[in-house]
Amino acid sequence: MSGEPGVPPPRRVTVSGPRRNRTGGYSARAGAADLHAQPRLGQVYVRSLVRDQLRLSLGVLTVLVVVLGGLPAAFALAPSLRTTEVFGIRLAWLLLGVVAYPLLVGTAWFHVRHAERVERDFTDLLGDAKADDGSARTEPGSGAG
Repeated sequence: MSGEPGVPPPRRVTVSGPRRNRTGGYSARAGAADLHAQPRLGQVYVRSLVRDQLRLSLGVLTVLVVVLGGLPAAFALAPSLRTTEVFGIRLAWLLLGVVAYPLLVGTAWFHVRHAERVERDFTDLLGDAKADDGSARTEPGSGAG
């Protein structure tokens, strides 16, 4: 195309990183199989997970409703706040247009971080229950031998 005639184009090289294989650890699929094998225990574990996630979500929602929903109530109850200016900008615009977005991002970050912690605790609980079941099975056999 562009170059000297008779000179082959440069060879393309693919750059990639080494393969990463997970070794050891807990498998979520194995934990799900354990939950299906013991339906009552699975119901207790899943209810606990859902309850913790619901509690977290309702807590975050309550904070947002109180803070962001409280702003219009504050402006209605104290009309002087509507005309108050900070740095030449009305306080209402400053709070609703500038402060609200970092608050939303912060609460979203908090919610995601804690939801992941709840899920990690759940998988750890399944892993512990699996280890407890395995150790309970091996102890009687090791004592007999």
